[in-house]
Amino acid sequence: MDPTELRETIPALDDGTYCNWGAGGPSPRRVVEAAEAALEHHEYDSPMETGMYPAAFDAYDDARAAVAGLLGAAPDEIALTESTTDGINRVAGAIDWDEDDVVVRTDLEHPAGVLPWRRLEREHGVEVRVLETDRGTVAIDDVIDAVADATLFCVSSLTWTHGTRLPIAEIVDIAHDAGAMVLVDAVQGPGQVPVDVGEWGADFVAASGHKWLLAPFGSGFLYVDEDVADGLVPAAIGYRSVDDPNAADYRYLPGGRRFEVGTATPAAHAGLAEAIAIQEEIGIETITDRIDALTDRLADGLPEDRLLSPRSPESGLVTVAVDDPEATVDRLAEEGIVVRSLPDPAAVRVSLHAVNTAADVDAVLEALRAP
Repeated sequence: MDPTELRETIPALDDGTYCNWGAGGPSPRRVVEAAEAALEHHEYDSPMETGMYPAAFDAYDDARAAVAGLLGAAPDEIALTESTTDGINRVAGAIDWDEDDVVVRTDLEHPAGVLPWRRLEREHGVEVRVLETDRGTVAIDDVIDAVADATLFCVSSLTWTHGTRLPIAEIVDIAHDAGAMVLVDAVQGPGQVPVDVGEWGADFVAASGHKWLLAPFGSGFLYVDEDVADGLVPAAIGYRSVDDPNAADYRYLPGGRRFEVGTATPAAHAGLAEAIAIQEEIGIETITDRIDALTDRLADGLPEDRLLSPRSPESGLVTVAVDDPEATVDRLAEEGIVVRSLPDPAAVRVSLHAVNTAADVDAVLEALRAP
């Protein structure tokens, strides 16, 4: 399969020009069919066969293995969640915080990487330190200063505001040298660029399948380094968190598994496993190369003073300055073009996937040139 063939299987693309993959990726038929099949098997067949719980656990195991392969991790290091926000909150709830702790985040974080720390600041007196950036980039010297006495650094691998890639492995090394853990919001990565948690060395990586992977909503996942997990006590516990839920002296499962809790639909993560299989069929290099060609075409058609992302885009996310972002989004929507506005900077974000076409790019450029 190639990106053109994949495009033909995404019904949402039949009418209009969709350029908002960084917010949500419409699923191909195969993904929806896999989710439907998992749900039908669970509800129609399994009650009188293996049982509904074993059927669900099989689906969880398949999804965990697929995610582990995607990230270069071990299956036991993966927790299945509902979203990136869910994963970040599970980490935030597993650490014993007090007023001596410091959380560092950048000023580029999505609300998913902002609100949990504001809550800790309000309820536990944790200091939240905001690392200022410049046009989607971080200065390494600033990172060194910011994490000197930190407990945790929360940072995006690929920024949702500018589409820039941050030097995660270098940031992790600096934070670890200072004694801080690192939580990476990687939601904009999987599905458009390679992600290898082994190369990063981060303690936690939170992401979801509903953007670039084209999986359903609810298909989140969290990587937790197994050695780090041993010292954490999740805020929630259930039969999926422990080795024997009936034991008086229960023991948490290793790695990410201790962050799973209880009963959940197998459908979303069955869809995720199928979405990952599709990516493997196409090849991440093919996807990345096509995204690069499309975003270069977009950037080349934009005036220098309006392009807020790098002139040579680093991802499928391209940010364009406009006078009234929300009005621009509405105007483009009337022309059948879907993009999104950003709160800061004042801009619209065009996100292009491998299933987009040169004609899609040209339509966006023409619409943006209109008064």
